[in-house]
Amino acid sequence: MSRGDSDSNTGFVSFSTVPTTSAADIVNEAPEAAPADHLVDEGAPTIHAAGAVLWRATQEGEPEVAVVHRPRHGDWSLPKGKLDPGETLAHAAAREVSEETGLDCVLSRHLRRISYTVPTPEGGRARKFVHYFAARARPGEFVANEEVDRMHWVPVTRAHEWLTYTDDNSVLDSFRSLPRSLSTVLLVRHAKAGKRADFAGDDDLRPLSSQGWAQQPALHTLLSLFGPERVHSAPRVRCEQTVASIAEELGGHVEPEPTLSEDAYRADPEAGRQRLLRIASTHEIAVVCSQGGVIPDLIGRLAKSAGVDPGEVNSRKASVWVLSFLPGTHEDEGTGPTPRLVAADYFPEPAPAPC
Repeated sequence: MSRGDSDSNTGFVSFSTVPTTSAADIVNEAPEAAPADHLVDEGAPTIHAAGAVLWRATQEGEPEVAVVHRPRHGDWSLPKGKLDPGETLAHAAAREVSEETGLDCVLSRHLRRISYTVPTPEGGRARKFVHYFAARARPGEFVANEEVDRMHWVPVTRAHEWLTYTDDNSVLDSFRSLPRSLSTVLLVRHAKAGKRADFAGDDDLRPLSSQGWAQQPALHTLLSLFGPERVHSAPRVRCEQTVASIAEELGGHVEPEPTLSEDAYRADPEAGRQRLLRIASTHEIAVVCSQGGVIPDLIGRLAKSAGVDPGEVNSRKASVWVLSFLPGTHEDEGTGPTPRLVAADYFPEPAPAPC
């Protein structure tokens, strides 16, 4: 069974092969929330927010998750907050974790979107959407702040006892629906590189345009939120330039992936799919940069092999698909156990940083 979320305002799209309690948004049952759609003012702008299930490993094997106390609301909840102008959902989730707990984190899969209504200054109500991600905590200590005065690490199986709202429990259920041992591949389409017809040389050597270079820093910050450890790229200059700064930051190099170029993939798409699965099987968080003639079909093949029809697959320049794989779970056409795609989250190209 697939579960999908999309957001027309942010361009975010997500689908999963994991059964959940409902394919619809979860509605907040907090006393101050009025979930009925007819109570939402038509003129009230929709509020977008993001948060995370922040977790850490333990020696006992069962992860612990962070629950935070907000004195203003008198509740226990998961870290979350509204998006700043121009901010992606992923940036907002990581920022809110840092601001509310003092901890840095590594994001991974999208968990679910919830919705509820909140009061407006005019006395009406506005719709609010909150997207949640899984986030592994980096080492550090909680720092109290204006929003949150206490934080507790709680065994994941007991966190329901702490959380005030039913929707937070539903997010926690989504987190528990898959093991922590997922592998992550960040599949990137290269940034803008002008038109092929306008480049006189070998198209393999076509570099990023000025617009592409303007996209690259914001893309770098988005990829960094997911803790990349290796960088791969189709052997095209524009692809390599798009992710070179990540490789440099890691002190490594961009590993060439010939089977993931458009020409090679067109000739043998199965070889490209198998190569991506081998990258996923390394259990290192990998960035893979490819082209528009590869990514939609590749995502479609991975999804269909997991029993999901993803429909039309977006792939704008400088966009990212965050792919989560369950390792070694099924036989793939006689090749032995291979990773299986269990979640895919699409981030459109991030807005360039202001000058």
